[in-house]
Amino acid sequence: MQQLNGKRLQIAGLVSVLSGFWAGMAMADTSADLVQAAMLHGDRPLADVADDARRMPLEVLAFTGLEEGMAILELEAGGGYYTEIMSRAVGPSGSVIMQNPESFDSFLGDQPQVRTADNRLPNVRISRTNFDELDAADNSIDLVTWILGPHELWFEPADNVTLGDPEASFAEIARVLKPGGLFLAVDHIAAQDSGPEVGGTWHRIREDIITGLADNAGLEVLRMSNLHKNDADPLNNNVFDPSIQGNTSKFVVLYRK
Repeated sequence: MQQLNGKRLQIAGLVSVLSGFWAGMAMADTSADLVQAAMLHGDRPLADVADDARRMPLEVLAFTGLEEGMAILELEAGGGYYTEIMSRAVGPSGSVIMQNPESFDSFLGDQPQVRTADNRLPNVRISRTNFDELDAADNSIDLVTWILGPHELWFEPADNVTLGDPEASFAEIARVLKPGGLFLAVDHIAAQDSGPEVGGTWHRIREDIITGLADNAGLEVLRMSNLHKNDADPLNNNVFDPSIQGNTSKFVVLYRK
């Protein structure tokens, strides 16, 4: 318990740092407050709290300008670490679609269902689709997030099984976003001399490839952050290599429709 309280005090301190960083930007301050409150919620799993220092959710979500009442589509939500925070940050007037491809069932198991069991996150809906067939209406989403996932568009979970065509997937993101809606992309950086195919091998992707797809879909870069950059990352090995796992250099880009 003492360790948990220490982590929560650390979170509170990060809010003060962010307030200075975002001086003059009231929305970001509000976002940090909302995210902090969600992270300090008494029902939050301790395993999630223990992962905060590595994942930096306060900084990442404050960067988006998240607001109460937003409709969020979380691509590749996994077991729901970010889902839980965003659900509570947007509040009962907001909503989160927790999306994973069906082919992820083999390693996710029932994690999404456990996370949302007994209506503990009542504004969350689970969706199981590929990335090029999103389960949301046209112009219905305020914020799409894809954290550590765009590289999956070049990954085949089985022979001749894909998770979605890259261009069609970005067209889907643009389709579901409201005019002025936001898209957050975070991923492991690949070396500049690499092609998109390393998304399926190293589980990395170049930032310019993702920005090119976003631009073609009608999404413009709003701002970028270096908060997940690591100059010690060689950028040319698998992200699960023990020498770099958990410490890869990542791009963080926010786009606007």
